[in-house]
Amino acid sequence: MSAESLYALLERITNLLRNEERAVGLEHGLQPVHLQALHYLSVCNRYSNTPAGLTEYLGLTKGTVSQTITLLEGKGLVGKESSSTDRRVTHLHLTGEGRALLGALLPPPLFSRTLEGLPDGGSGLEASLTGLLRALLVTHGQPSFGVCSSCRHFQREAQGRFRCGLTQEPLSRADSALLCREHSAPDVPAS
Repeated sequence: MSAESLYALLERITNLLRNEERAVGLEHGLQPVHLQALHYLSVCNRYSNTPAGLTEYLGLTKGTVSQTITLLEGKGLVGKESSSTDRRVTHLHLTGEGRALLGALLPPPLFSRTLEGLPDGGSGLEASLTGLLRALLVTHGQPSFGVCSSCRHFQREAQGRFRCGLTQEPLSRADSALLCREHSAPDVPAS
């Protein structure tokens, strides 16, 4: 497959997904960027649930992200909390209402129904797209925002405990499954 034809397919899929996000968010006064912010906050860890983390993940300006946070906070979907260790840092979290709305809207029902019709529910497609995403992130020098348990800093300790080797803080089992902006892929041994 040529780069042009693959790009055209991915571009069309992206447009269709954004149209679905627009459609499901419309009745709640939400644009796709708002849903993307809610989704990110639902899957990121305590090192990444900041306005800076959200800005970096979405690849948008600080101003756009600030407006997004203000709108979501005004709708009661997101809350803010000052860091207990650094007063300059604000942590964002989904409210119960935000979590419930996100669960009802994403992924859009049309997308879920479409996946059901794919061989193996799309697992082969998922593996291919994951590889493509990793390659794009490396090529562009962008952070991976991977889950803690796949990071080079992730440490397994005795009695099923986990620790971040970068911050030296303990991690819960739930933490280990969340996205982190400090994620660093493990070194791949030379073959």
